[in-house]
Amino acid sequence: MDIDKLVARINELARKQKTVGLNEEELAERSKLREIYLDNIRNNFRAQLNTIEIVDDDKHDEGNKGLLH
Repeated sequence: MDIDKLVARINELARKQKTVGLNEEELAERSKLREIYLDNIRNNFRAQLNTIEIVDDDKHDEGNKGLLH
């Protein structure tokens, strides 16, 4: 499921929760979708962190403060 559809379904369930409530099946679906969403965020964040290279070398520009992207 792509992220836009995932967020749309989570939001749909949230709106329904506020109005009429959710049944057990919908509560389980909401929980599963939230976990998928959070896993996606965690993986993207880890990927970003993995692209950062810490450099401790006087030859690099002082403005970088030791980080290269």
